[in-house]
Amino acid sequence: MISMDQYKGCFLGLAIGDAFGAPYEGGPLERLLWKAIGKTKDGKLRYTDDTQMAIDLAKSFLYNSTINQDHLAHTFAESYQWSRGYGPSTSQLLKLIKRGVHWKEINKKKFKTGSFGNGAAMRAPILAMCFPSNTHELLNSVIRSAEITHAHPLGIEGAKLIALATQIAFQKFSNEAILEYLFRQCDSKDYKSKITFCAEALKQSDIKLRKIISNLGNGIAAPQSCVTAIYFSLKFRNQEFDSMLDQVIKLGGDTDTISSMAGAIWGAFNGSLSIKNKAKAVERSNEIIKFAEKLFIKQEGQPGF
Repeated sequence: MISMDQYKGCFLGLAIGDAFGAPYEGGPLERLLWKAIGKTKDGKLRYTDDTQMAIDLAKSFLYNSTINQDHLAHTFAESYQWSRGYGPSTSQLLKLIKRGVHWKEINKKKFKTGSFGNGAAMRAPILAMCFPSNTHELLNSVIRSAEITHAHPLGIEGAKLIALATQIAFQKFSNEAILEYLFRQCDSKDYKSKITFCAEALKQSDIKLRKIISNLGNGIAAPQSCVTAIYFSLKFRNQEFDSMLDQVIKLGGDTDTISSMAGAIWGAFNGSLSIKNKAKAVERSNEIIKFAEKLFIKQEGQPGF
């Protein structure tokens, strides 16, 4: 039985991972910029586009009871602020949508096959909260959510894996069962090989971070971050959130997004009780909890829930 506390843990885990990972993301210039803008006036840690788009997705779903692409695209655009750290192509797309251009006209403007960044994957845990027991609808919704901003098949596949990992984490299956299931859901050889490596890496008590980087990645592309996040969430599922966060930060690269995806899955396993105090340091954490509660209530009573 999935609990409301798991929903809170999932959403808070995403936001905490994002906000605490953001100061370490990217190179010296990115870190210097975030040092200047990374806190609110009252001293809270600011979250990035990862959490903002997750909130947007929750808002749109609660309003429509489905993934309405046009509504979701406009919700993304209305919330856009450059200071959240959106990627250049997503920033351009959202600005154009806000000016009245339809998202279908521009979602492949920069990349002919669409972006395969991890922007769709970072918000995918929320879709597992929208569809905790209906896998068919979950996967269809991942596609509808992803193709607005990240339409490349690899970007969509990474988002599917994060959504499925979150959905099955709610059920608290074993790591072995989760990875076997995810492997069967993979379409590309790249993701299959990474899932296979992940399974082997989890059997090792001491594996160097450089080996994780070389085999799984730590970049902004979905194939270079999604399975990485799954690995850390499974490795630390029975340990403290801070232990997982510390290792992701040491990994370097796209620390905010990897931390947010791993944090969401960790929260789906463990709930919110042990991270509530940490959440107090993050802006708007009480509002995030309310979104989690609304999503839970909306799904409560559905078949298989």
